[in-house]
Amino acid sequence: MLLCYENIMDKEIFRKKLIDEGFKHVYEWTDKPGTDYPKHNHKDKVSFYITAGSLTFSFGDKNIELKTGDRFDVPPGKEHSAKVGPQGCSFVVGEMIEDDS
Repeated sequence: MLLCYENIMDKEIFRKKLIDEGFKHVYEWTDKPGTDYPKHNHKDKVSFYITAGSLTFSFGDKNIELKTGDRFDVPPGKEHSAKVGPQGCSFVVGEMIEDDS
């Protein structure tokens, strides 16, 4: 699910929302421009709030581009890959299972 929060950029609000939703492990992460994540899947729910830059998820032949302010809930068990945009990407991540992203 893709949600956009263009007017809310406060990382602490995102952290609190994920914790309130029951995510067991919530943290911030930053990737360099062009970072590739090869095909993989997650055992349980993983959600991202993009706080700077961009990231594109690929599910087979469907691409979903996320930008600053977007939230994305990755479907558990669904194989995907991801590529960080030209400005890099920072995000707040929520995992139901620690180290599942």
